[in-house]
Amino acid sequence: MVNLTEVLEPIAAWFRNLGIPEPIVHWGHPAMMGIVIFAMGSFVGFTGWRGRLAEDKEVAMKSRSDHRKLVPWMFLFMVLGYTGGVLSLVMQRQSIFESSHFWTGSILLLLLGINGAISLSKFGGNKPGLRALHAYLGSTALCLMLVHVVLGLKLGMSL
Repeated sequence: MVNLTEVLEPIAAWFRNLGIPEPIVHWGHPAMMGIVIFAMGSFVGFTGWRGRLAEDKEVAMKSRSDHRKLVPWMFLFMVLGYTGGVLSLVMQRQSIFESSHFWTGSILLLLLGINGAISLSKFGGNKPGLRALHAYLGSTALCLMLVHVVLGLKLGMSL
């Protein structure tokens, strides 16, 4: 089995040699991901639900359009943030797999990936059940993001 820490250590060592201040290594990931989770995540959730529930067709279409435009960017930033968070743990010589924060982040990306696949399938030919699953799975992911934040703050304070 491949040891992820050993694989990432040369990259972490390179970043360590750049002389990045410890507070940035320690709190950079939470600061950047806080913006993604709270700013982008809340907007994505709001526009997704407004697109489903708005009675005004024009408002619903605009919300769906805004949702579709921002979600890929949010997912990209989440993947990059995940990568940065894992690398930050290695740079700080911390165990990756012992962190609840790592596992919630992994599950979160899995949920968002599944939700993206549902959307890319055009909801299985516009099936109402898949549209509902997409909405509730997305909402579950947003709730998990909050748990992830709490676990991340707990982790950050313990290091």
